[in-house]
Amino acid sequence: MEGRKPVNESAKIWVVDDDEAIRFVLQRALRKSGYPVECFDSVGSVSQALETSRPQAILTDIRLPDADGLSLMDTLERRAINIPVIAMTAYSDLDQAVSAFQRGVFEYLPKPFDLDQVISVVGRAVAPGTKAQEEPEKRRGSQLLGESPAMQEVFRTIGRLSRSDISVLITGETGSGKEVVARVLHQHSPRAEGPFVAINTAAIPAELLESELFGHERGSFTGAHSRREGRFEEAAGGTLFLDEIGDMPLALQTRLLRVLAEGDYYRVGGRDLLRANVRIIAATHQDLEAKVSEGSFREDLYHRLNVIYISLPPLRERSEDISMLVRRFMAQVAAELDLEEKHLRPETVRVLEALPWPGNVRQLLNLCRQLCVMAPGEQIFPEDLPPEILGRKPATVESDQWPELLRKWARAELASGATGLVGRAQSELERVLIDCALEQTDGQRQKAAELLGLGRNTLTRKLQKIDECSD
Repeated sequence: MEGRKPVNESAKIWVVDDDEAIRFVLQRALRKSGYPVECFDSVGSVSQALETSRPQAILTDIRLPDADGLSLMDTLERRAINIPVIAMTAYSDLDQAVSAFQRGVFEYLPKPFDLDQVISVVGRAVAPGTKAQEEPEKRRGSQLLGESPAMQEVFRTIGRLSRSDISVLITGETGSGKEVVARVLHQHSPRAEGPFVAINTAAIPAELLESELFGHERGSFTGAHSRREGRFEEAAGGTLFLDEIGDMPLALQTRLLRVLAEGDYYRVGGRDLLRANVRIIAATHQDLEAKVSEGSFREDLYHRLNVIYISLPPLRERSEDISMLVRRFMAQVAAELDLEEKHLRPETVRVLEALPWPGNVRQLLNLCRQLCVMAPGEQIFPEDLPPEILGRKPATVESDQWPELLRKWARAELASGATGLVGRAQSELERVLIDCALEQTDGQRQKAAELLGLGRNTLTRKLQKIDECSD
């Protein structure tokens, strides 16, 4: 610990960091704002100081030489001391952010931080009536990645919501990861032991959507040969994720609003009043406020859903995350397809960071699948990237050439001792055909299904299976 005078009762803010420069900067900024400050460089020195004095708030680094800075939460809990703790770290990810909030921190600040933000957070922490959060919970893993400021804000929001089952509205472009965020919200919630049920309201015909959501009784309409539970019943005790909520028909919006307002509903054709026991998380790529203005989305439903709002940034606005996403995806795809893991050269990653990514994270994942299968070597160079991703005109491929390309792939795989080729080839063939059909139709599933010679429901099931394999 740096040389300091014995703790006195006038020290209201304690700063804990093993970096002397950071201690100096924070101490100066806080004192300039009128806060008395005491500095420490270890968890042990703070624990010792707590025996004789109490601050109004503690501002601590997470990585300290003698212990995890969050272990202060355990010390405070053992001594029944209720002091707001603000955590700082230069190594932030979703798990750490959620863990920090679940252990009871008041706020979580990734370094480098803005001093005005620090002063604002400290002000909130010492405001009259502020209480430190209480019980720590179990830490869980996550599929979300990102070092960008926008993703750090998403992580902090998920952390703050980790003890709540309040409704959440997630917005973001197609492919930005809205369902992944919804699943993480569920995993880090009091309902984590319950089911997570997802339904894409744009993928189900309007005349069938009501039955999908609420279920139906036998004979309630043509083809209803038996009673069927709806998604609200399937999700009882857990979370119901309503994807593309902006496409829900107005009549169904009215029914959904009643469930959210009253907490009960009837099956289609039913007389028994059923109680809804679900947390609603909704998502859309559309501007719901604009849809409210034009009259195609109910304003009262919008406000019911938009209790907490999470905006996911497009990939082009978080290009600094591409490197870690690529590493995760390449490892994930290699394990999924039972292939040797390949690695992108730094210059290749730089090329990817400069691309616009209209398909966002989903497009990046599909590229990694393609590279994992088609790239010739273990190291992937910029010239190995497909021409369409770079905006180059691809070389013409005759319609009868793809079987020969498949033949070359199969020979190489068999020569390497690989097995299970039929299943892997069929799975990848379906992926490619569906992706191409959706690109050709600008994401319109009905038209894509027609091009592929599939029914719309069949295409929806295949997409759900692909998404499940991607999680």
